[in-house]
Amino acid sequence: MSAQGDLLRTVTKVSAALHTAGIRFALTGGCAVYARGGPETEHDVDVLVKLSDVDDAVRALVAQGMRAAPPPEDWLTKVYDGDRLVDLLFRPNERPVTDEVLDRSEVMRVGPATMPVQSATDVMIGKLLALGTHRGDLNEPMQSARALREQIDWSRVAVETAESPYAEAFLLLAGRLGVSPRLIRIPDDRPRDTEDIEDTEDREELA
Repeated sequence: MSAQGDLLRTVTKVSAALHTAGIRFALTGGCAVYARGGPETEHDVDVLVKLSDVDDAVRALVAQGMRAAPPPEDWLTKVYDGDRLVDLLFRPNERPVTDEVLDRSEVMRVGPATMPVQSATDVMIGKLLALGTHRGDLNEPMQSARALREQIDWSRVAVETAESPYAEAFLLLAGRLGVSPRLIRIPDDRPRDTEDIEDTEDREELA
């Protein structure tokens, strides 16, 4: 079986185990991008769960033959399906996973199964908030942005990532490349794209 096939087998196994255990979750990361029409990925399987469900999620996956591997980080935990790593994220980028976050996911087909997949907007927000001093490569999130561009609420991305200079630089580049609208800042600090500004100016001229 190919690496992509192995990955989808693990994704299906994780989804079935969590669904059977009644645990809310959403697929995120590269697998979510793939589910939404992006490129194939051979990276780890990333799954969002609430902190209150983490222990039950680990038990459900271990019951299916996976191996728990608690990490030193305090925002996720890990299990292995053979050599395939599954990250259970409950506080990515210092933002807790809540019912509201999971409510924004959509049930989609991923390989042979259907499961909740994080919204494209939330996926992009997560990727941009992960950028930093030791993770400054813009190529991977740009590939995701190109693939999901029509599914993303870019204004919300700009609002949710306004604290990050790395995200600001990414959005500037994405706008210049035509991947996203060319967002600009107006006095009330809400991001607007240039078409919105031009429409407003046109209406003012007509008045």
